[in-house]
Amino acid sequence: MDHALWDHLPVLVRAKSKESVEHILQSLWRTRKTGLDAPEKAYIQDLLQLPTENDLDPLLVCLRILIRRCVYENFNKDEIQKLFPSEVPPELQRLLVILLMKFQREWREDAVKDQVSLPRLKAMTWSMENQSTTPANRMAVINLRLQETTQSSSGETDVKFQITKDTLEAMLRSMYYIRDQLSNVGAASSGQALKKGQQ
Repeated sequence: MDHALWDHLPVLVRAKSKESVEHILQSLWRTRKTGLDAPEKAYIQDLLQLPTENDLDPLLVCLRILIRRCVYENFNKDEIQKLFPSEVPPELQRLLVILLMKFQREWREDAVKDQVSLPRLKAMTWSMENQSTTPANRMAVINLRLQETTQSSSGETDVKFQITKDTLEAMLRSMYYIRDQLSNVGAASSGQALKKGQQ
């Protein structure tokens, strides 16, 4: 984690109460997919007695990173404690650890549900055709097809775009990587659902 982000964490000391910090963490988790709306952001800004929204945004980024570490990397109390540098007041460190541990199990259950409900992309295929016989101006047209299957619908999406010869090789490497990542997401989601069904 970027050390500069920690400079904003002590702003939490301005919170009116422990419950205020708890509300902020819960709000950030609840809006993990959409981001905070303007009224909620204004409310948190008031809780922390901050003059402008610009003072709030870096803190929210820092807290979201902490939450992700706690949930997706399943950090225990000691591992979370080690994340904090000396600049973060000890009493604030203790409060954050207590609250993160308090909600960790609930949030991890939510995260598993998120994974199971993700669209499962079954395949990604592409084809290429040359658009010019002049070597210096040679272009390639990429026809990309995503085949998507979800619990409620299925379908295909076609995308066509042009790239120059110089970037073709890098683009292909990226596309192979994306295809592999999509396959991994689909396999992981299916595995989670299967494991849950066996319990």
